[in-house]
Amino acid sequence: MPHTPQAPDTLVTITLPDQQQLQLASPTSVANVAAAIGPGLARRTLAGRVNGEWVDACDPITQDAEVVVITDQDPDGLDIIRHSCAHLLGHAVKQLYPEAEMVIGPVIEDGFYYDIAYARPFTPEDMAAIETRMKALIDQEYEVGKQRVARDDALTLFRQRGESYKQRLIEELPDEHYLGLYFHQEYVDMCRGPHVPNTRFLKHFTLTKLSGAYWRGDARNAQLQRIYGTAWADRKALKAHLQRLEEAEKRDHRRLGRQLGLFHFQEEAPGSVFWHPDGWTVLQTLISYMRRRQQSSGYVEVNTPDMMDRSLWETSGHWHNYQEHMFTTNTEDGRALALKPMNCPGSVLLFRHGLKSYRDLPIRMGEFGKVHRYEPSGALHGLLRVRHFTQDDAHIYCTPAQMNEECRRVVALVLDIYREFGFEDVNLKLSTRPANRMGSDTLWDQLEDALTTSLDSMDLPYQINPGEGAFYGPKLEFVLRDAIGRDWQCGTLQVDMNLPERFGLDYIDEQGQRQRPVLLHRALFGSLERFMGILIEHHAGKLPPWLAPRQAVVLSITEAQADYAATLAEALCGAGIRAHADVRNEKIGYKIREQTLQCLPFLLIVGKREAAEGSVTLRQRDGTELGTLQVDAAIRLLADHTQPPDLAARQRAQAERLQRLRAPIHTEETV
Repeated sequence: MPHTPQAPDTLVTITLPDQQQLQLASPTSVANVAAAIGPGLARRTLAGRVNGEWVDACDPITQDAEVVVITDQDPDGLDIIRHSCAHLLGHAVKQLYPEAEMVIGPVIEDGFYYDIAYARPFTPEDMAAIETRMKALIDQEYEVGKQRVARDDALTLFRQRGESYKQRLIEELPDEHYLGLYFHQEYVDMCRGPHVPNTRFLKHFTLTKLSGAYWRGDARNAQLQRIYGTAWADRKALKAHLQRLEEAEKRDHRRLGRQLGLFHFQEEAPGSVFWHPDGWTVLQTLISYMRRRQQSSGYVEVNTPDMMDRSLWETSGHWHNYQEHMFTTNTEDGRALALKPMNCPGSVLLFRHGLKSYRDLPIRMGEFGKVHRYEPSGALHGLLRVRHFTQDDAHIYCTPAQMNEECRRVVALVLDIYREFGFEDVNLKLSTRPANRMGSDTLWDQLEDALTTSLDSMDLPYQINPGEGAFYGPKLEFVLRDAIGRDWQCGTLQVDMNLPERFGLDYIDEQGQRQRPVLLHRALFGSLERFMGILIEHHAGKLPPWLAPRQAVVLSITEAQADYAATLAEALCGAGIRAHADVRNEKIGYKIREQTLQCLPFLLIVGKREAAEGSVTLRQRDGTELGTLQVDAAIRLLADHTQPPDLAARQRAQAERLQRLRAPIHTEETV
């Protein structure tokens, strides 16, 4: 709400983003600044930034300042709306269920949630009642109040209200002498803010789902309940988001995995995949593709043990930084062993085995290694979050002089491969040094510079994520945007000189001196299981023909064509096409519909005429008719359309090379 000062005797100069300046009575506020600019802006104002710091619209400004007004149309305003919706959710819950204790309610991507402690599980009916109450409160268009209070006063307030979790949160902030409290009528919540000044900004929301959660994310702590919601600045944006959610539900890889018979999960092996034949075919096709691409890019393939001694993980730093995510065991002789959560230390031991010269570098080692990581049960999510998975890890050992070129080679390879899988929109994010890290700041400067220099030389845009790097080095993340606009973080490139130092890696340089190599960690698919889940959802189950587990089916119109259909399916398989025959005594329309639902790229229909002529009628899964062809022509067509993209490109390049070799050589005598 606008702040009305008492008997102002000074003025403050407000500088706006366009450098326009306003002279206003002190103290003033962002709300007053907006009102001075115009009534339309004042109606839309949510909060602001004063000298770069977030403030509520009502916070006093007592000195000259640079001010940015944040409205409901600004991207930053969306987070404010969502955070305020979380507080509104708390208001509704406390009115309907007074015994409930509110815990935390943060903003997340596309929405918000609130964790709640309550004696019984909430039901879908409870969630509907909470949403109805939230809408009724919004219709009151009440103003959201704010106070800054002493820490001890905040503790007393929440103790009186029986909010034990709020008390614990305050107790974990011993250095905070004053705290911000926000008032939704009789409901009080604690937050840094800012928040909307009035509930009229919160009309475009909906609650989306219920789930379980643990206090502080630790399964040893109390079980809480989590209510999720989404909120937007206008009705159109909310409607578009709900349509995306509906489309995402249709594309859910878990549902499609069951429908297409690709994989399943069981309680006997939580977080691990039971691959069916068709799903295993897709996974192996991905591995074969990546194996060929790596071989043509100068990689050698290796394999390292799944279980290794604790001392290795202590040297690598994983035991200190990652132990809670590792599966460990003790042997009868007292040794502690761990299933590898990452492939890096095994690769390092391979490099260290035997003397290396500068002439050997760069060495590019690829490994399709099985890794095991403990993920809490509540975090497991189909193929996207598992405990046992395969990584397409590669480790590149090079000299410092080779580092930038190797980074460029990796980036170019990654982007080219993603394009071949249908991902044209790829964002690059550079994650820099985290607080918990190995190595000096000077070393980190060098590592981060290697990545930025490589990206700049390729004229590629990128975003910086401060503090999100791995504990041993900065990380470049490749984020794919799928067919319905969702972002997926997949590939990574990390530059590391810490592990070479910790493991004492070296090579002999031109002068015969021992030098430390640079280590690049590279994963393109990341987790193959996760990448497959992303592919299934991106393509809505209709995988590209070269990747589809079954590429063609031969459908007989009557039983009389059963032998012909089976022979044709054998011929297709002989040509390298994954095909089978459907000779069931069913109507052809029924068989076409059923096989189309199985997302097979090509349907080959044979009746009396085709059997007599030695031909076949071709149809694509989208209903496109390709006509009737002789069997040889049909096989050539399907072989061409089911060829992996890298093999097709390799064959074209080979044909061009042969053509050049066959060209006549012009000598002086023949001219």
